[in-house]
Amino acid sequence: MHEYLLKSIRAQIDLSDEDAERCIRYFEPVVFPKHHIIEHENKVPQHLYFVVSGYLRLFYYDDNGDEVTTHINCPPGFITSYFSFIQQTKASDNLECISACELLRISKKNLDLLTAESDAIKNFSIQVYQQSITYNENRAKELATLTAEQRYQRLVDNYPEIIHNVPLQYIASFLGMNPKSLSRIRRQMIK
Repeated sequence: MHEYLLKSIRAQIDLSDEDAERCIRYFEPVVFPKHHIIEHENKVPQHLYFVVSGYLRLFYYDDNGDEVTTHINCPPGFITSYFSFIQQTKASDNLECISACELLRISKKNLDLLTAESDAIKNFSIQVYQQSITYNENRAKELATLTAEQRYQRLVDNYPEIIHNVPLQYIASFLGMNPKSLSRIRRQMIK
């Protein structure tokens, strides 16, 4: 599984053999079944996850007890409640496997050790965190400025695999609409 992580890192930075060995040493392979919650709300996130295969989502419960999906991640890529993980504070959301998942995970302690041992990995880690911040800012802007149809079209254009691998109720929640509205939009786009 580590080859997927190393390929992802090497796509952004030069990675020495020594640094690759460090990644293999610190990132632990794990497998979780469909619908398994691997990090719980009101607890400090224990790990940063690299998605080798499968789909995950971050979600919380609103005041009515309904699930609100805030992030959907597909392979390859990193996922956690970033701010809470970095700050080691309680998260307001849950991290759930939408499908069976193969992941690599690293604890905050081991991430700190890894970035202290390797400037290249430290720089890569900063890039990942910056990409997360940029993604979240763009997502907030899209939710505020784009129509429901535009948000769905953008998702289809940028992440077509999500449409085929993630249940519609999660996609609808992620896009800030109810499932009936999403079904109507999908029907209109097919015509």
